[in-house]
Amino acid sequence: MSDQRRSTRPFAIALGIIAIVGVLAIAWSVMRPKRGVTDVDLKADPAQARGYLLGDSTAPLQIMEFADFECPACAQFATLTEPDVRKALIQTGKAGWRYYDYPLPMHQNTWDASNAAACADEQGKFWEMHDMLFANQDRWNGEATSSPKDVFKGYAQTLGLDVPKWEACYDADKYRSRVAANRAEAERRHIESTPTFIIGGKMIPGALNYDQFMKYVNDWQQSQPAVAPNATTSQAPAATPNAAKPGGTKP
Repeated sequence: MSDQRRSTRPFAIALGIIAIVGVLAIAWSVMRPKRGVTDVDLKADPAQARGYLLGDSTAPLQIMEFADFECPACAQFATLTEPDVRKALIQTGKAGWRYYDYPLPMHQNTWDASNAAACADEQGKFWEMHDMLFANQDRWNGEATSSPKDVFKGYAQTLGLDVPKWEACYDADKYRSRVAANRAEAERRHIESTPTFIIGGKMIPGALNYDQFMKYVNDWQQSQPAVAPNATTSQAPAATPNAAKPGGTKP
């Protein structure tokens, strides 16, 4: 009996250590500070991190998105919320949108997906490939395949790309440095999750729904100084008690 007890003691000790580590991990997860909305520097954008523009680069509001093509929350936003946001903001010229790759290390095929999208961008169809990748994420992600190229090649054909040209670009990993620069920009801004958006000087993490997203847009709009109406006559008095002061928008 004593020999049996001695043989089971190391196993019991190991179980005890695992239990303690598990409790400590849970406690840290609960107690550690949660990252919320923070102020950011809108001008901090190195030339190497260009992102991919949708809409008007001179629109009053410029929105930045940092996302991972293999991130389920990013796909949720891209397929459920983003189409309505585009109609409300991009198609009306109210905002420009710039997508930055932030490939996360736990996702096996995300760099390949960014590569596929960058090579589509070479032929002017980044956003079409962007939409295709997110809409069909479960067909090419790391759980579905370890070699997603054939799936991506099918998308290139569906989108009407010059497939041999796209394939040569993809095989050469031609735009890896661009993807890496976008990722470095996300890290420089201390972005911790995908998707993360920068809307009017606020950094907002998470797959926002339409109402949440538009609330941040409306908050930004309300914070802008009112623009004075044009003068109706060139002979207006130099100053009156109710004269409006010139307005403008924040950079």
